[in-house]
Amino acid sequence: MKLSVPGRTAAAAAIAVAGLLTTTAISNAAPAPKTAAPKAASEATSKAAAAPDISVDNVKAHLTDLQSVADANGGNRAHGSAGYKASVDQLKKKLDGAGFTTSVQEFTAGGKTGYNLIADWPGGDDGQVVMAGAHLDSVSDGPGINDNGSGSAAILETALTVAREKYQPKKHLRFAWWGAEEIGMVGSSHYVDSLAGGDRSKISAYLNFDMLSSPNAGYFVYDDDPTIEKTFKDYYAGKNVATEPDDEGDGRSDHAPFQQAGVPVGGLFSGAETTKSAEQAEKWGGTAGEAFDKCYHSSCDGVSNIDGTALDRNSEAVAYAVWGLSS
Repeated sequence: MKLSVPGRTAAAAAIAVAGLLTTTAISNAAPAPKTAAPKAASEATSKAAAAPDISVDNVKAHLTDLQSVADANGGNRAHGSAGYKASVDQLKKKLDGAGFTTSVQEFTAGGKTGYNLIADWPGGDDGQVVMAGAHLDSVSDGPGINDNGSGSAAILETALTVAREKYQPKKHLRFAWWGAEEIGMVGSSHYVDSLAGGDRSKISAYLNFDMLSSPNAGYFVYDDDPTIEKTFKDYYAGKNVATEPDDEGDGRSDHAPFQQAGVPVGGLFSGAETTKSAEQAEKWGGTAGEAFDKCYHSSCDGVSNIDGTALDRNSEAVAYAVWGLSS
């Protein structure tokens, strides 16, 4: 998650900057989608397919892999670094092996080359696209395991579970890992700007996952599109976990460019530098008076900087929404 700034202004500025970027599509580009009438996220049916369990051990293994990449590349996976490119290559190999159609979108920001990784699951009505995304880059000060290896690993394992289950959704599924979020949502802004208007309107839901395993975790749900919000809240209600609207992360992550373009958005967040209140500690556990993530944007944001329970619950919530909104 990028540094705290006025959310809407930052999002608009990032989109304007992204429109000036140089781009080249490389590697196995997905075929052009068919033309079909789009439907909003609010048209999701009540007969949603049940999501399978997501293995938190597998999610943790993906985080260990990302830590290893950072360790081998100067301790970080930041935009423009060898560690970031190695992260993209690592995920792409796993997704290609699982049967996804992947593409890597290249852009330039700050004089450095960045990459978005896009993975499409074959089938489904690609006039109605359910998209899940997370930023893959870290800050230069650390490996970025909670921020945002946690979101990246959760959607990766959800995607791999789609493949293992041979899931055949009614809507088309697309997963994305964004570059250069930490310098202003540049990768996701570039992706949105590169879409034709008709292709934007085919995205019936964009789900964003940025920090899902904060060690002093909270359970925050984006209060944007009401159907997506209800989907997540229904999941947590079934687990007897209270939620709050996400105020801290509003406008600070990769959902902002999609929202500015009129795409229905939603997502989850476990907290960053803001302090947990006594009321929140009573509701969720953890320590009142401390930040949700004391290692936010720091060198200590490694594999020990996660809450396993939050990672497990939130990874399951990712799959619950992907299955529920695409079936």
